[in-house]
Amino acid sequence: MTAAAGDAAYRVLDAGTRAFWRTVGRRVDLDGEHSWLRAPAADSGAIGESWLDAAAASVAGTVGRGEGGGLVPDLAALDGPGFAADSLDPAVRHFYEHTDEWTMDAWSSWSPVFAPGGLLVEHLFGRRLQQLALPVQPLDVSHGIDSEIVAIRDAAGEQVWAAWLRRLRRSGQFLFSGAYAVRALPGAARPSVHVTFPLEHGNVQVFLRPDVREDGALVLTSTRGPFGGQGAYVLVHGAGARQGGGAWAAKVPIHEEFIVFVDDRGDLRTDHELRVGPARALRLHYRMRRGKVDRTTSRLVS
Repeated sequence: MTAAAGDAAYRVLDAGTRAFWRTVGRRVDLDGEHSWLRAPAADSGAIGESWLDAAAASVAGTVGRGEGGGLVPDLAALDGPGFAADSLDPAVRHFYEHTDEWTMDAWSSWSPVFAPGGLLVEHLFGRRLQQLALPVQPLDVSHGIDSEIVAIRDAAGEQVWAAWLRRLRRSGQFLFSGAYAVRALPGAARPSVHVTFPLEHGNVQVFLRPDVREDGALVLTSTRGPFGGQGAYVLVHGAGARQGGGAWAAKVPIHEEFIVFVDDRGDLRTDHELRVGPARALRLHYRMRRGKVDRTTSRLVS
């Protein structure tokens, strides 16, 4: 198959995927009732960091690179019945509020039942689009992950989203490129952590409920429930439509749990579990350390 024929085949695949989600999803009003689903999307081609400028333009704002910062500037924004940021271990809170000062190592383990599907998604979409490239082989992340926080600010200079760009240290290939914010769902008692992964003319969104464990660990959970609650959503825009145009969304049976904790040696770690329905599909484990990896020496520097 020629490169041109391959590109044409992928365009058909991508258009067919969006048509599927428009068929199974519901029409949503991003300017009204469903404004909680308004989030960055991307244009055609590789995703990577291509969506940053458009996301800033959508709020008449700017992209702030090289500023450092964190996924959530102040975790107290999540405070509400059942959650108080002051109860978190200080290291956990520092990671979320100053994420760019940390580096990550990762390990992955797929369920044998779901590994072939993960490999297919990685091959057809993840590597090609430079987005949602879930590591299927443990060695894929053996050299670590480089991450960068980019602030997307509105006209008043307030952070609307934190773009978290994560690449494989060895190859530079994007694993995830996400927009992080705090958002209240309709009727919710307290805000959620809102994570968006931009895709071509759409996105995948996850709303995570925050809780604090007795030991100061942060637990983020996307629970089961009806449309409008915590969980994972796929959103697609109509053909050629920009933000605010016709859009469709579907809640999907993917559930996640993150436990961010300090272990008995004082290291900050995260256990991440992804389930499809009731079945566990993927487990990821992260170790986070203060500092950045010097590419010339491969050493962690403060």
